[in-house]
Amino acid sequence: MKTIDSPVTVLLKSEIRIEKSSTNAIYVQIAQQIIQLIQKGYLQVGSLLPGTRVLAVTIGIHRKTAVAVYEELVAQGWVNSIPNKGTYIVTPENVTKIKAIYQQNKNQIASKNTGFPFEASFHLAPIETPFKTDFIANDGQPDIRLHPISEFSKWYGAAMKRKSLISKWQNMSNSHSHFEIQLSNFLNASRGFAIQPNNILNTRSSEMSLYIISQLLISPKDVVLVGNIGNYAANMLFQQAGATIKTIPVDANGLDVRSIEELAKKTKIRCVYLNSNRHYPNTNSLSAERRLQLLVLARKMQFAIIEDDYDYDFQFDGPPILPMASSDTDGLIIYLGKLGQSFFPSFQTGFVVAPENFILEAKNYLQMLDSKGDLIQEQVLAALIHEGEIHRLLKKNTVVYKKRRDAMCSALDIHFHDIIEFEKPSGGLALWIRFKTHISLVQLAEKTKKMGLFLPKTLLYQDKTNCAIRFGFGHWNEEEIEIVVEKLKLGYLEVIT
Repeated sequence: MKTIDSPVTVLLKSEIRIEKSSTNAIYVQIAQQIIQLIQKGYLQVGSLLPGTRVLAVTIGIHRKTAVAVYEELVAQGWVNSIPNKGTYIVTPENVTKIKAIYQQNKNQIASKNTGFPFEASFHLAPIETPFKTDFIANDGQPDIRLHPISEFSKWYGAAMKRKSLISKWQNMSNSHSHFEIQLSNFLNASRGFAIQPNNILNTRSSEMSLYIISQLLISPKDVVLVGNIGNYAANMLFQQAGATIKTIPVDANGLDVRSIEELAKKTKIRCVYLNSNRHYPNTNSLSAERRLQLLVLARKMQFAIIEDDYDYDFQFDGPPILPMASSDTDGLIIYLGKLGQSFFPSFQTGFVVAPENFILEAKNYLQMLDSKGDLIQEQVLAALIHEGEIHRLLKKNTVVYKKRRDAMCSALDIHFHDIIEFEKPSGGLALWIRFKTHISLVQLAEKTKKMGLFLPKTLLYQDKTNCAIRFGFGHWNEEEIEIVVEKLKLGYLEVIT
């Protein structure tokens, strides 16, 4: 005699779908779908679910997978498994509480304003409302589509399975981590340093690095020198720390050190912020002569140099110029860098290289902000460095980015032949595009926005002497670059007509 399936079994057979291409485990997929059936009311509280053998046959899975499904539902509180009786659907306690609170508060509106006074920060105000479109220009960010997903899944899984992981989380040791050791080795090999792990601070991002430095280094009204065209985000962090920012002229050889020397005669300088390898935004390198002059001046006047080497790893033509910090023997330079820029944002990290006493104080500050850090990220990156994968990925991606640089320069030559000026950079992921005849860059951004190309205001540099755009190319492929440049040209034509 054929057994008649229960209504619950029939429902599960018709509604449960398994996506083999999904990154979620099969038991998780099934559990989530059963929860959705409960939430929609298709499965009522008190209903008896089929046994694991019946569930396995009904859905076409292994019985161990069916057991895992019910264990997941029990763990989340959606079912109650009673020995010798079966598995019954229940309403999780937290769901009941949430529904009760919602019913109580559903007619109330959350307050838009605080009931206490506070002062909003001008420096941290958003520049403009983000605009959703197919093409968004940036200042030279990498393409996360180049992230090696399958390989990272393997490395991430291996890190998660290490038995030492939990003990490391629970007992944060004062000794140097494997990641700090590997990172110091990597920097010594790639940047000409001679540092130890106690010279390194690992942070979530270069912005966090600069925030910690500014909090430790700068007191209200301290004078910080930056380029007269420079990094908006860095200036914002210095201003938030209370610094008095003074600008220094920037030319083809980078920051004008003679202007720094003249200013140092009149006022006490706390620090100079620069990008020695490729000045932000115009990509000009600080000449060897000026590097030496600046180090001599810093030693004489006892001010700090913050060297932000944000894109050192992206070098296309010839070897990269070693950082100023590699020849600093007087502890004058605080060096900032990034690691893993072609990875997903969660795997990118910032780091600081500085004298040991400064790093020790910075680590105390970081302990308040991010006491646990991300041990999985560190273990993955340490393995990538140790096994040479970081070097391989950088070489592989550099080939891609060099082709994109050449494609962008070629497209600009074709569409803007006599309209703009730019130099093909030896590295980095952005161009400094200067218009020969001044136009309204704000109007240009408005025109291109209607065409599906968003130019954030932070990329536009316009004053009496500048009419330029810092235009990133790394996050677009060659086909996208052609489309973007065409849109930029159409926007330009509308502005001048």
